[in-house]
Amino acid sequence: MSVNDAVTDSVTQVNTMNVGTAPGSGQGNLQMAVSHALSGAAWNAESNNQQSAIVNHTATIQNLNALFSQGASITARILSNSAGDPPSEA
Repeated sequence: MSVNDAVTDSVTQVNTMNVGTAPGSGQGNLQMAVSHALSGAAWNAESNNQQSAIVNHTATIQNLNALFSQGASITARILSNSAGDPPSEA
């Protein structure tokens, strides 16, 4: 059975087009994958930065509370000593 020359030519052209566009399509897919990975990495870095700032603020507040509570304890000790009581052991 003989195949029409027009059909053979059409199939050859489609195959040539697929072979010609494959490298560009592959490169485009690679660039999309890399861009998604980089954007995810940037998002993770920003999120980690925000979480780190929250932890730092929390630690600062806890330390300030500890300092202020020590100040109140020292003030109470000074006031009790000024009333003539013997100094208490810390």
